[in-house]
Amino acid sequence: MVGAHEYRATVEWTGNRGRGTRDYRAYGREHTVTFPGKPPLAGSSDPTFRGDPGRYNPEELLVAAVSACHMLWYLHLCSASDVVVEEYVDRPEGVMEVAGDGSGRFTRVTLRPFVTIGSGSPARAAELHDSAQRMCFIANSVKFPILHEPTVRVRAVSHESIP
Repeated sequence: MVGAHEYRATVEWTGNRGRGTRDYRAYGREHTVTFPGKPPLAGSSDPTFRGDPGRYNPEELLVAAVSACHMLWYLHLCSASDVVVEEYVDRPEGVMEVAGDGSGRFTRVTLRPFVTIGSGSPARAAELHDSAQRMCFIANSVKFPILHEPTVRVRAVSHESIP
């Protein structure tokens, strides 16, 4: 290992409605996640589990973390491979299964990046998703499969006449 990085957060439950956790329905799932020097993130559980739909839940944050890590590695690898990315949009989807006892686990996350390149090989741009998958810190840390279904588009060149 070349080096280690530490990440710190504070997660504070803010859903005490005066009775604590005396009853499953009596408390809120609201919480605040803070990181040093950054604005707070309003969290809750998934609405299926009595959460506030207007707040981020851990499951969707996990899916977003997988997608963002993949994207950042992909952009790095493209820049080192003479593939000029001009746009990148991903609409990832995670699947979580819940067991009879209420426990659950993710069974997969599928990334669907739509990439527009200005120059470089479209085939190389598509291949680099495999490399990004191998390099991604988050992908290397989870035990469910991460699939990717990329679309690569080459930016159309304008043929307007120049006076």
